[in-house]
Amino acid sequence: MAKFVIAGRADCPYYAKTELLADYLQKNLPDFRIHKITQRPEVWEDWLKDVCEKNKWSHKNSPIIWRELLDRGGKGLLLGGYNEFLEHAQLYYDVTSSMTTELMMVIAQENLGAHIQKEQEEEGLKTCINPLQVWITSASAPACYNLIPILTSGEVFGMHTEISITLFDNKQAEEYLKSLVMETQDLASPVLRSVSICTKVEEAFCQAHVIVVLDDSTDKEVFTLEDCLRSRVPLCRLYGYLIEKNAHESVRVIVGGKTFVNLKTVLLMRYAPRIAHNIIAVALGVEGEAKAILARKLKTTPSYIKDVIIWGNISGNNYVDLRKTRVYRYESAIWGPLHYSRPLLNLIFDSEWIKREFVATLKNLTATGRQFGGILAAHSIATTLKYWYHGSPPGEIVSLGILSEGQFGIPKGIVFSMPVKFENGTWVVLTDLKDTEISEQIMTRMTSDLIQEKLVALGDKIHFQPYQSEHKDLVPHEEKNPVMSDAAYFLNQIPQTTFEKPQSLEFLNGRW
Repeated sequence: MAKFVIAGRADCPYYAKTELLADYLQKNLPDFRIHKITQRPEVWEDWLKDVCEKNKWSHKNSPIIWRELLDRGGKGLLLGGYNEFLEHAQLYYDVTSSMTTELMMVIAQENLGAHIQKEQEEEGLKTCINPLQVWITSASAPACYNLIPILTSGEVFGMHTEISITLFDNKQAEEYLKSLVMETQDLASPVLRSVSICTKVEEAFCQAHVIVVLDDSTDKEVFTLEDCLRSRVPLCRLYGYLIEKNAHESVRVIVGGKTFVNLKTVLLMRYAPRIAHNIIAVALGVEGEAKAILARKLKTTPSYIKDVIIWGNISGNNYVDLRKTRVYRYESAIWGPLHYSRPLLNLIFDSEWIKREFVATLKNLTATGRQFGGILAAHSIATTLKYWYHGSPPGEIVSLGILSEGQFGIPKGIVFSMPVKFENGTWVVLTDLKDTEISEQIMTRMTSDLIQEKLVALGDKIHFQPYQSEHKDLVPHEEKNPVMSDAAYFLNQIPQTTFEKPQSLEFLNGRW
């Protein structure tokens, strides 16, 4: 079987004559096949040069015709141009063309118009299938490296949703980001349309549908908590302005990390008021750590533990509530189907372990900086995004940092982690939960720090004064089953701790 490729400039009359002759041969000869390639006049020369260099051919005019030898494992056999093809047709098939020059010119113009129309239609189809634009800030952070494979797996947004990822960071991280782009392309993900980098501030978040805000890399030191809090404001102000200016009107912003997550979220809301309702903070990291500790105690799998509620400051003074927590598939004298569960507090008989060791272990993760490693941070962000787009599992309680509107007696105007469920592309606060009342002392303990963080960061308060409990114990005696991660432990280390200033603040001083 003869397989020919005929390529030419769209407005070339000789290509038009060759094309019609080839169409005639293909229609009348059972073993003659053609493949046509048309190029715009302005790109023809560059295209022809690339093809000839690749195949080590010498040809300078339109059209170019070669015979495919793929069935023999070859690269293709150059036939030549218009004259060579006519000679080949006459010699082998006894067929020639009597097309006049005038008709050749008319058909050439028709070819050009048809080619332009086809390109426009293809571009129109592409715009109808716009990929989801996902931006990741501080993309040199370890969490980003672990997040990309999850986002490109199709599990988060769905296998039928194409995504384009943009990695945003400062100029110093450009070489690392380039290597990260290559690794991402190597995944050959069917849902990944493109991956690119951005180091220009003015271009940040262009048409973004999803923005993931990660912890900033650090290279400079600040020596007081107040300076550390205030250092968050310029970057959040800039991000807020850029999101309002450049992002898609339906953009969703998700804030993760292990430092001042609630504060960063409320600052972004302040400086991007138009989309404040679509800014949330990830609390599933704390939830995952708590489940893992409990699972080790019970010698079970963390995924079998459901409905752990995280109240308060995600990366600071919070309250891990186990009163609604249930354990599924637990091996004991009582056994049931897969949907059968038992209250966790009925399975852990050592209440002192919950009040002491469990709390101390969670607190130690924060104090040592091992809280929210790259894998956990990435998984928590991806899972929250998945719930946001597709809904959380029916009947399950999810913890989420959102702006308080006074639910559960929480003061308005602060970002606070509380129980929600995701459905229909948004979340619903579970205000109808029974037996979730929190004592005034615990609520004051959590809200005091969050209110002060906001006031100090915005300059309305000079000094931060950590909340001091009247009780020396980690857990108030009057609370029935409380579990607390004590941020006061972290804050009380201020005189001995060096706080680091985010590196990505550098561009604010003209260093980008």
